[in-house]
Amino acid sequence: MSEEEIKAEDKPEEVESTEQASEEQPKAEESTPLTPEEEAAKWKDTATRAVAELENYRKRVAKEKTESILFANQRLLEDLFPVIDNFNMGMLAASNDSDSMIFKGMEMVQNQLSSFLENQNVQTVIPKEGDDFDPNLHEAMSKEVSEELDEGKVIRVIRNGYQIGSRLIRPASITVSTKEEG
Repeated sequence: MSEEEIKAEDKPEEVESTEQASEEQPKAEESTPLTPEEEAAKWKDTATRAVAELENYRKRVAKEKTESILFANQRLLEDLFPVIDNFNMGMLAASNDSDSMIFKGMEMVQNQLSSFLENQNVQTVIPKEGDDFDPNLHEAMSKEVSEELDEGKVIRVIRNGYQIGSRLIRPASITVSTKEEG
């Protein structure tokens, strides 16, 4: 292609863009011309809005980044929870011989696990006996008649729950009290 052909191909695009610009200009020319003060106020308003939009964008991106980092390990943690549950059952069984070196070693590992979860911003959801059943934090695995507790109270924790910040990762599995039928 010659240089003239290249220029000729470029010109229709330029014509289109100038046509578009000329179509937009009559609209502005049809209205009364702005005074310099009004023009300055208009551009100041435009600039202020652009700055606000940019600031909102930055805040949104920062929040998304923080949440992404916070919840990035969620899948790993979900897979780790059953291991922690089994380890805690082992600790319970080994607590009969709390002077043994095995138990002391297990305690050290348990402390490391607790420290790891804390560093990942994971809080353990451990309801206490007599707490109200909260479907947002608890999963009722069974009901049991209780004369000591009112209906809808936690009788026993089957397995702990976990949350990161306010997001529940796994609900605590519990047994809920009920009154005797009849």
